Amino acid sequence: MRRIDVALGSRSYPIYIAGGLLNDLGAYLSEMPLGKKVLLITDTHVDPLYGEKARDTLARAGFQVAAVRVPAGENSKTLDQAAKLYDTAFGHGLDRSCPVVALGGGVVGDLAGFVAATYMRGVPFVQVPTTLLSQVDSSVGGKVAVNHPRGKNIIGAFYQPRMVLVDVDTLQTLNARELRAGLAEVIKYGVIWDEEFFAWLEENSSGVLNLEPAALEYVIETCCKIKAAVVEQDETEQGRRAILNYGHTIGHAIESLSGYGTYLHGEAVAVGMVLEARLALNKDLLTIDEAARITRLLSQVGLPVSLPQGLAAGDMIKSMYFDKKVTENKLTFALPVNIGGCRVFQGLSESEIKQALD
Repeated sequence: MRRIDVALGSRSYPIYIAGGLLNDLGAYLSEMPLGKKVLLITDTHVDPLYGEKARDTLARAGFQVAAVRVPAGENSKTLDQAAKLYDTAFGHGLDRSCPVVALGGGVVGDLAGFVAATYMRGVPFVQVPTTLLSQVDSSVGGKVAVNHPRGKNIIGAFYQPRMVLVDVDTLQTLNARELRAGLAEVIKYGVIWDEEFFAWLEENSSGVLNLEPAALEYVIETCCKIKAAVVEQDETEQGRRAILNYGHTIGHAIESLSGYGTYLHGEAVAVGMVLEARLALNKDLLTIDEAARITRLLSQVGLPVSLPQGLAAGDMIKSMYFDKKVTENKLTFALPVNIGGCRVFQGLSESEIKQALD
């Protein structure tokens, strides 16, 4: 088993990575000072696969479980859905010592984390991510949120989990589209932080796509180590952590304008990475060869690399002004300055952005 510790003082927590860990969920929770009532949140895709196993392991450890499954997909990240979960938590008698457990992908993790952060001003939160995207990115770092019609993740908080339990075996039931979407975030880490990892992906991405356990564990561990290092430097995104948003300013605009759920988050981010690399190229931050390598690797793993038809540049730019990173009406972009390096830029002109989008 691989273990990574996210060092945040009193908010520090471990990430465990191995096959079969879901069977031991109850045992891991028993080792922490927690109340015996659990709110288990999953979705309609994951519950038939792993819901019973999770409930059984928790019950064997002496926990009383209230299990809720929300509709799968981005449309569940709403205040209305959160309100229903508050009702269940209250009805089950959860107090401030009792944990909320997220079993699922990024949507479930974000929603469950938002509920945990706000119910009774905060209760313990445990992440059990079941998609590649959530295992390498969204389950680590404490960003929790729901969406607003005008913008993705606009209503949220920084709220760290007590533990992240990554059972690599759950990826065996992940569909191919979701797996590819997760690879967008994996490739992002290579671009912004680690050129050697990026080069490894160029040669070995097929191992990940073929769900080879050794390749999966290496990728998840590498990404979690990078994410932990960034979060430890800047927990609440006052500066350095913003580099993790590479591809996301444009990606979130694509998601918002096309209707949440039309494009998976990783698919929208992949397009955003290509276009933001083009923006970096136009500003002489990135070479033609580096921009081409980014586009080629994303395409190689089956991700989209061009803006969806019907999305006008003007509408895209308007949508970006609702992004959380906008400060004093200035757009913010995390742009690669080489493969393995990234910087945050603010105040780019609309004409620069439009040129890249066009």
